[in-house]
Amino acid sequence: MNTILWILQILLAIGFLASGIMKSTQSERWLITHGQTGVKGLPAAVITFIGICEILGVFGLILPWWFNIAPVLTPTAAICFCIVMLLAAPRHYKLNEPKNVAINIIIFFVCAFVTYERLTSLAK
Repeated sequence: MNTILWILQILLAIGFLASGIMKSTQSERWLITHGQTGVKGLPAAVITFIGICEILGVFGLILPWWFNIAPVLTPTAAICFCIVMLLAAPRHYKLNEPKNVAINIIIFFVCAFVTYERLTSLAK
């Protein structure tokens, strides 16, 4: 199970790192033309803030568990990404993007699974 969790955490980290870098460095127009339509209409500062939070969340998703320093931060980061997906799905729904809503739901459940399993292993 640990191997599966690491694979999921790394996949999540890659996705959120790419998204975070794009949101913190690119314009709204560029993001929208490259598939990040959920930022439509948001102020540039908010988009940058979301991107930086995603990057920081990636560190929380990997490093605490890897180094066994405050490992509770790993499931905490995963639950925060669940919240991000809960906020993203309605935005994509309003934009009539069912594919993006489905992706948000899948990512939500992967993050919830990582949260649950890492918290369970902490309790042992």
